[in-house]
Amino acid sequence: MSENTRYEGHVAPSGEQPRSLSLDTQAVWAGEEESLVQGATQVPVVYSAAYGYPDVDAWLDVAHGRTPGHIYSRDSNPTVHAFEEKIRQLEEADAATSFATGMAAVSCVLFGLLSPGDRVVSVKDSYGGTNRIFLDFLPRFGIGVELCDTTDHEQIEAAVSRGCSVLYLETPTNPTLKVVDIARLAAAGHAVGATVVVDNTFATPVNQSPLALGADIVLHSATKYLGGHADVLGGVVCGPADLVQKIHHYRQIVGSSLDPMVAYLLIRSVKTLALRIGRQNESALRIARWLEEQPVVSVVSYPGLPSHPGHEIAVRQMRGYGGMLSFGLEGGFEAVKRVLPRLKLAHRAANLGAVETVAGPPATTSHVECTPEERAAMGIPEGLIRYSVGIEDTDDLIADLEQALAVA
Repeated sequence: MSENTRYEGHVAPSGEQPRSLSLDTQAVWAGEEESLVQGATQVPVVYSAAYGYPDVDAWLDVAHGRTPGHIYSRDSNPTVHAFEEKIRQLEEADAATSFATGMAAVSCVLFGLLSPGDRVVSVKDSYGGTNRIFLDFLPRFGIGVELCDTTDHEQIEAAVSRGCSVLYLETPTNPTLKVVDIARLAAAGHAVGATVVVDNTFATPVNQSPLALGADIVLHSATKYLGGHADVLGGVVCGPADLVQKIHHYRQIVGSSLDPMVAYLLIRSVKTLALRIGRQNESALRIARWLEEQPVVSVVSYPGLPSHPGHEIAVRQMRGYGGMLSFGLEGGFEAVKRVLPRLKLAHRAANLGAVETVAGPPATTSHVECTPEERAAMGIPEGLIRYSVGIEDTDDLIADLEQALAVA
């Protein structure tokens, strides 16, 4: 298909007014009305590879964007569109498109926007899979990459000032929970004509609005908090229609489309997003404060703590501090191996953002692709535990941590 093929159903209606309902209400209702059929109160799962038309003229009208519709489900699908529309409204974006996984979203953004000879600036301790794209893949296509110390805003601004096509940010970062000033760095990126991309997976639309802070593109691994139940894989990107169209077109050709059943499950899950995130915000802050008081814990990384180096920035740009934290143990990786098996209320797994608590070291989760030396260069100690707070009772989680840390 050509780049002019109909970009179906992901763009805000002309003249749409700013959101008046709360985000909590939008999470339940947004994007669904046009998909409901025959009195159904839930979005149906549409499994059809292609969509038929009574004549060629009607078919052409859809193909050329003169009337709405779907042609082929690799390009667009009614159930998938409903999910995209829900997230588009939550992020208050002009357009949205979705992907089979979070890494497909990251990959399609970077390869959809960058060309040989372009240059991307980012931070050193982004998610491990993203970092591998920067280190292993983009250079093979003649795309320059400069990775900066995440909390050194002057260094990032200096790198950007030397010219770049994309400024790629992640905040809070995975797994060190570092925070970058989106508004400040977006201004630096725009001064040189760069497209500013922010991975908003940890914060979610509940806690942070990168587009309102100056970012051009916001992306999520929908596998995490948007899904929230550790049972789906997906990704989503929001932003201006022209940029999202370029990313969508790349996704069309690569074929990393979201499955309709997964889209349905994500729609179901997002309905409780605000409730889940509210509980996880509260629990994570209490747990982080408790961990700070434990003598066997060497460091606690959580933006809601006044001791966090990025706390002042987080106060300015976040509405809540999220359900993710990480903490280091005296005794390093050997202590991690003693403590993790004793946790009774945490899955030891390479995931996060679920209703159940999940814990693990970067060596087996976020940065399993990296060597110990590479993790050290990113500021990720081997004695770190990434702890994704679920919706369990907070006192129970603290008691579980207490008995597990006793062996450290």
